Amino acid sequence: MSEQTWFIIAIVIYMALMLGIGYWSYTQTKKYDEYMLGGRGLGPAVAALSAGASDMSGWLLMGLPGALFVSGFSELWIAIGLLIGCWANWKWIAPRLRSYTEVAKNSITVPSFVENRLNDKSRILRVVSAVVILVFFTFYVSSGMVSGGKYFESTFGGDYLTGMLIVAVITVAYTFIGGFLAVSYTDAVQGLIMFASLIIVPIMALFALQNPMDIFGWQTMNDYGPYTSGEGNPTYFSMITGVSLAAIIGNLAWGLGYFGQPHIIVRFMAMRKPSDATSGRRIGVFWMLLCVVGAVFTAMIGTVFFAQNPHIAVTDRDAFETVFLDMGRILFHPLIAGLVLTAVLAAIMSTIASQLLVTSSALIEDLYMIVVKRQPTQKNLIWMSRIAVLSVSVIAGVLAANPSDSILGLVAFAWAGFGSAFGPIIIASLYWKRLNAPGAIAGMIAGAVVSFAWGQSALSDLMYEIVPGFIANIVLMVVVTLLTKAPSEEINREFDKSVKLSKVKGVLTSEMVREA
Repeated sequence: MSEQTWFIIAIVIYMALMLGIGYWSYTQTKKYDEYMLGGRGLGPAVAALSAGASDMSGWLLMGLPGALFVSGFSELWIAIGLLIGCWANWKWIAPRLRSYTEVAKNSITVPSFVENRLNDKSRILRVVSAVVILVFFTFYVSSGMVSGGKYFESTFGGDYLTGMLIVAVITVAYTFIGGFLAVSYTDAVQGLIMFASLIIVPIMALFALQNPMDIFGWQTMNDYGPYTSGEGNPTYFSMITGVSLAAIIGNLAWGLGYFGQPHIIVRFMAMRKPSDATSGRRIGVFWMLLCVVGAVFTAMIGTVFFAQNPHIAVTDRDAFETVFLDMGRILFHPLIAGLVLTAVLAAIMSTIASQLLVTSSALIEDLYMIVVKRQPTQKNLIWMSRIAVLSVSVIAGVLAANPSDSILGLVAFAWAGFGSAFGPIIIASLYWKRLNAPGAIAGMIAGAVVSFAWGQSALSDLMYEIVPGFIANIVLMVVVTLLTKAPSEEINREFDKSVKLSKVKGVLTSEMVREA
């Protein structure tokens, strides 16, 4: 059989598994809140792996190795910032958000939580939150579809648009059918596939080199990839040479984005109990650390692997974002290679699925439900959510049909938007009792607008837009909050109750929530 036939067999096996999980989830989903939040029954391992897989996306296996391949260790500041942010998110946000969303009228989305937490009767906060989600997730989902198109180009030498559509259709199918449970369990499986592949590929590539120790110096003296002047990249291993302080701060600031990513923190809301955050943190951070190490070595080894084998080349000659794909395809038997290459497909699909579901919830739970006069039935709500998933995917697909930016660029823009708009608000909601609705509204709008405008201007070359966006949010949020009316005693009591419940070791019951 041909190489492509083996690849197709591997991918069909993988996609059949994803659709099977989707169908199983469909049989477990009877109510609207189960479709959106899985009945708050996620264990720590599933929560951690699904959060990690939905977070990393094609960036981990394509964007990061490509950036490290081209620029060297100066790109590591992003990974360091993300590792710190991941740890902090699980440590300080997860347990309190899990308890507070249940105290705040059993909120099942981020917009509904901030509205209920601050008792915003105007509905402005919820609407603004939903609009931010719709705008930035459209770009985010689009980045995943771009990854899917590049995946099929590299793997099959096929058409970008065809590949993008295949990935989109399968992902939309299991999200459409199974909702949150399907997304979470497929993400957990995909996280394990990504983990295994990022360990196996660089190890096998290292063994294929004549001298494995070359990876620690070859790049600085020899041509590879985009370097053709005969000098290589002398600063490959330097994290500071040629990198401004503003760039370092901007890259580290990626970690700030974690606090405001709806598709990640929704996993905290769905955990069985607040205390599961401890185990989730250990699993999630360990998974991420080893995956990042695997991505780093994929890039390091790839520089030598392709340079010393001139008869092979990286498919993507612009951003070199197919380094991992090409190494896996070359090193293994086609069937094994196909299974390894599904790691990228897993990363892409897990992120798209999570984002589609959150965007669907923004449309139905946070926009439609606040204007409808008659409460729809549970069945109708589920079907409206499915239609919303389909609608958003069509818009994102149109944007992805002719990509004008790299995967990392699209992800960076959306990541900054969410981090700037939601990050300070989520932190303050959980830790600042004085926060009120006017302050949150002002901060959220300021963060989103500054991040969007900065990212679309030349200023983004000087500093990553999450930094000014995050600062603008904090400043406006604090100033407006202190200049306006303090929260009511009822809101303060709920705050104290949520803090108390976040320390409970067992599963929260409705009686415990009422009596706390």
